[in-house]
Amino acid sequence: MNISLDHLAIPASNPLALKNWYLRVLGAREIWNNGQNPPTCLIALPRGGWFEIYAAESAPAGRDNNQLAGFRHVALRVDSIEAAKAELEKRGVSFTKEIRPAAGGGRVLFFEDLEGNLLHLVERPADSPPGKG
Repeated sequence: MNISLDHLAIPASNPLALKNWYLRVLGAREIWNNGQNPPTCLIALPRGGWFEIYAAESAPAGRDNNQLAGFRHVALRVDSIEAAKAELEKRGVSFTKEIRPAAGGGRVLFFEDLEGNLLHLVERPADSPPGKG
């Protein structure tokens, strides 16, 4: 069986605003939109990975708690945490935690999107390509 990740879904209280945040802050591009209001859309990150953004019925309690069961964050691979942090700060992102060691090697730095969903930058050693291991 040949399985790969297609996309992650992000239900949003304001799908249009969240889509625009990902386009402006992370340099994503819209690849599909159903044309409805509120919209459902697919966006692609510059170096791969798709998100589906659509209207949420309600926000879950504790979504900023990385210790709750279930999917908790999206890790975004970067070449340099310092360079990515500096660029994201220029685009309005605030970082409240320090850079720390990453599971499996490298370093991570957490932040939140416009709706409080957890994301983090991950910088891995040069000999640690995605999917290696």
